[in-house]
Amino acid sequence: MKVTVIFLLFLISFQANSQSTCYGTTSKGRLESGVELPPKGKNFVAYSEVARTLGRTYVHSIVRKIIVDAYQSLEKEQPNKVYKYAETGFRQGGQFKPHKTHRNGLSVDFITPVIDEDGNSVHLPTSPVNRFGYDIEFNENDRFEGLVIDYEALGAHIVELHKSSTKFEVDIWRVIFDPKLQPKLFNTRYASYLKKHVQFSTKRSWVRHDEHYHVDFKVPCKKFHARSSM
Repeated sequence: MKVTVIFLLFLISFQANSQSTCYGTTSKGRLESGVELPPKGKNFVAYSEVARTLGRTYVHSIVRKIIVDAYQSLEKEQPNKVYKYAETGFRQGGQFKPHKTHRNGLSVDFITPVIDEDGNSVHLPTSPVNRFGYDIEFNENDRFEGLVIDYEALGAHIVELHKSSTKFEVDIWRVIFDPKLQPKLFNTRYASYLKKHVQFSTKRSWVRHDEHYHVDFKVPCKKFHARSSM
C-alpha cells in the first residue's frame, strides 16, 4: 500500500511538471506529452472514471495548470459551488470522436454547473445512460429533472479560467455556450469582465452546448504536418 501511494504521488508530481508541445489547431493537430487532469479536487470531479481510464482526459501541460489553478481560486471566490469537467482529448491528441475539435490538447468541455431544488450546488449527473451528460437537454426554463442552470457559478468559472490563463502568459481563444443562454450569463455580476476579456461564439454549433460549455485555450503551437499525425 505504501509503495502504491508513493508511486501515485510521484506520478502526480511528474505530470504537474511535464512540458507538452501542441501542433496545429484544435480541429487539425496533435499533441506531444499530454498530461491527464486530476480525477478530483476539493470542489471538482471528472465526469467519468471509465472515460479517464480510456484516456479521454488529457490536455496540454499549460492547460492543466490553468484548470487546476482556476478551481483553486474558485474555492475562495465561490466556496459553496462544485464543478465537473468532461471530455478533453487523448495523450497524443489527434482525432477525438465524436468531437470535431479536441485534437491538440487545448480544448476542454466543462459540465454546466447546476442548483438543486433546495438551492444547493450539485453535479449534473453523468453516466453511460445519458452519454456521460452529453445527451442532457435543459428545457426553456433552464431546468432538467429538478436541477436548474447556475449562471453565477458558470460565470465565476470562466472568469477564473481567463485570469489563470493570463497568469501563465496565455489566453482563452473562445468559449462555446448556447447563444440563446448567453444573455442570462451576461446578467450575472461577472458580465462586465466576460464581455471585456472573453470571446463567446455567437454561431449555432452542431450540438447545442447547454449541458456543457466548450473552452479553447490560446497556447503557442508548432506547425502541424499531416504525415506526423497520430
